[in-house]
Amino acid sequence: MLRSLASNMLTVLIFGFFLIGAVGIWGKSQYVAEGPLQNAICFKVKSGTSMRTVVQDLVNDKAISSEFVFRVGMESSGLSRKIKAGSFLVPKNASMVEISKRLTESGVSNCGNQIIYRVGVTSLKIEIRDTDPNTGKMFKVGDFIFDEFADEKINEFASEHSTRFRVALAEGVSSWQVYKALSEIKFLSGKLENIPDEGTIAPASYDFVIGMTKETLIKKMQERQASILNEAWNARQPNLPINTKQEALILASIIEKETSLKTERGKVSSVFVNRLLREIALQTDASVIYGITRGRKVLGRGLRRSELKKDTPWNTYVNKGLPPSPIGNPGKASIHAALNPDITNYLYFVADGSGGHAFAENLREHNINVAKWRKIEKTDN
Repeated sequence: MLRSLASNMLTVLIFGFFLIGAVGIWGKSQYVAEGPLQNAICFKVKSGTSMRTVVQDLVNDKAISSEFVFRVGMESSGLSRKIKAGSFLVPKNASMVEISKRLTESGVSNCGNQIIYRVGVTSLKIEIRDTDPNTGKMFKVGDFIFDEFADEKINEFASEHSTRFRVALAEGVSSWQVYKALSEIKFLSGKLENIPDEGTIAPASYDFVIGMTKETLIKKMQERQASILNEAWNARQPNLPINTKQEALILASIIEKETSLKTERGKVSSVFVNRLLREIALQTDASVIYGITRGRKVLGRGLRRSELKKDTPWNTYVNKGLPPSPIGNPGKASIHAALNPDITNYLYFVADGSGGHAFAENLREHNINVAKWRKIEKTDN
């Protein structure tokens, strides 16, 4: 009888082992199998959310087929305690193993919306973008002017764990404009003690997180500009009338203001380089305007004759050579153009009515181009 009982117990144990193994194999197959999610979603995990809540939310979103299998899979792989807060893109039919990786690996949100502070030469706007889960790409929801009502509008979209933040600086923007914009962004911490030196900031897009200090962000901008300038300086043409990196920034900032066409920057640079070599005044309106505004406002009108004659450090009609400082923050293309101008004999340029400029080697040709431009101006008015 004991022998029979022992035999039966052994049979039960063997059956149990086989059953456990079968369940394990089934569970593993379910964990890696295609999931039930019909459409991609942005799955949000708030800070401090428990494993139980995360699993329940996935069940509610119909992203997983088995709460039990998902929990066991997360526990056995050691991922249950590594869930990050954020907003994560979960693709259509994502397996449980893929979902677990997305919630634990990077901790960087790749879904949700984005708030972009666009600091332009003439305006400061806030753009709201959101993610299309089906494509993973972002689309513009809307934008508005950064004014005293901006914070109220931003609060409708901002979320600590599903919103990404960015500052986008336009080429040619002044350091004062950057200083003013960063000072008013409530998601940045700290205070900027001084306006950054003109020209030292690289116009580009910069991601930031809530609580990052303003000084840290400015430092990133300046380090990037220094790197761009060093690279261009090391690859500069020989025999330029540019003796220092600061002079290169000054010339680049003027080029930036004089043309928005990348294809023209080398030509515009050649005009100024040729004038510097021949000790001819640069005669650039952009520099005179900076002497009036110091980059703190848009002049909004043409220069007066008295302003063109007034002797200020930035008046390049009255004074030969470069002005004493950059007149904005030039982009990479303008810095490159300043140190690698086209090889030309051009000494003049004027608008041609198509968004570009007409270039001339002598005053006679230039006067002809000016007459054409005046005619276009008259026709347009």
